[in-house]
Amino acid sequence: MVKKAPRRTAERILEVTLELFNRFGEPNVSTTLISAELSISPGNLYYHYPAKDELINSLFDRYERALNELLNASDGVRDVEDAWFFMHSLFELIWQYRFLYRDLNDLLSKNRRLETHFQSVLKNKTRAVKALLDGMSRTGAVAIDSREVEATATSMVVVLTYWLSYEYVRDPRRALEPENAQAALLRGAHHVLNLLVPYLEPGQRMHLLQLVDAYNNGER
Repeated sequence: MVKKAPRRTAERILEVTLELFNRFGEPNVSTTLISAELSISPGNLYYHYPAKDELINSLFDRYERALNELLNASDGVRDVEDAWFFMHSLFELIWQYRFLYRDLNDLLSKNRRLETHFQSVLKNKTRAVKALLDGMSRTGAVAIDSREVEATATSMVVVLTYWLSYEYVRDPRRALEPENAQAALLRGAHHVLNLLVPYLEPGQRMHLLQLVDAYNNGER
């Protein structure tokens, strides 16, 4: 049997850092804790990432690349079923990097690079949601006045961006634990798409309700 090559230290550091950030929140995780969790010296950690911000930036770069790739799929959304899958995929990615959203305002206040890049993230999310609305309009799944598109897209992006913060405030001790992930993602996708209910064609509105019921029953 061919032995797998050991993972590079830099890669292991990022994986463990992401796990710790997600579990405890970035402000509560020191580089000392990260090196202890990895059983490496602080010097070894600093060799790869000389400052904590470099760990944060590296993780954010990974997230941003994955997000932009996913957002490109918005062009293929044609109906509620597509939109449900798209939103759920977005929330799965957000969950994977949930520390960014849990501690968003704190991170932005301390990290200028993150601040500017997250503005691009918001613009790209808004652009993708507009593409989603356009695709669904062209198939007749939604009927929305062009004057309402901007506000509707912005509202959907706000819910996308701050849903996990809401979940955390609602239940700080348990909301962001892995065992609660699926329920949180489903609620998020539901509430984002619920903003489209006034514009959905009746059959599509019914299908959305059926999707929500099916997933809610699956969680019980």
